[in-house]
Amino acid sequence: MDEELELYPLPDEVLALLGELEAPPRLVAHLRLVHDVAVRLVDWTAERCPELVLDRAAVLFGAATHDIGKAVHRSELSGPGSAHEPAGRELLLAAGVEPRLARFAAGHADWGPSSGPEDLLVSLADKVWKDKRVPELEDLLVDALVRAGGGERWSWFLALDELLTAVGAAAGARLAHQARHPL
Repeated sequence: MDEELELYPLPDEVLALLGELEAPPRLVAHLRLVHDVAVRLVDWTAERCPELVLDRAAVLFGAATHDIGKAVHRSELSGPGSAHEPAGRELLLAAGVEPRLARFAAGHADWGPSSGPEDLLVSLADKVWKDKRVPELEDLLVDALVRAGGGERWSWFLALDELLTAVGAAAGARLAHQARHPL
């Protein structure tokens, strides 16, 4: 039997939008899982490195809506594809969401050295919820932590690794939770 997960709820405005789009239960479950991990990442970051300026609400909204385009590209719920990314941005913009927030739907898979901490955290949450580790992505967040908080790079790396290892430990329960929801 799967262990019961205690998850942070999705924001009400996101739930309303998902309802309007008649989003499949699997998508809603996935967004809730990634949002839950994002809450943990952003809270850890704020506690450990308060000098890192970031928009907590933007990170959480981005995590809660990053795959919203899969409401119209449903084949990408169970298979590969990136058509959901621009579609998600357009859905959000059409719903009156600000471009600075809609960007996460189109850019959560496209991060790099010029990405801000909000984008890195959304992308990281979308990976680590299922215990997928991406060293290049993690290194970019470590670099941002070092720039903002000072200190030794290795110390930030170890602290982040400890957090991501702990988050990843519940990946099996998260995957089972998501799988219980129909496509």
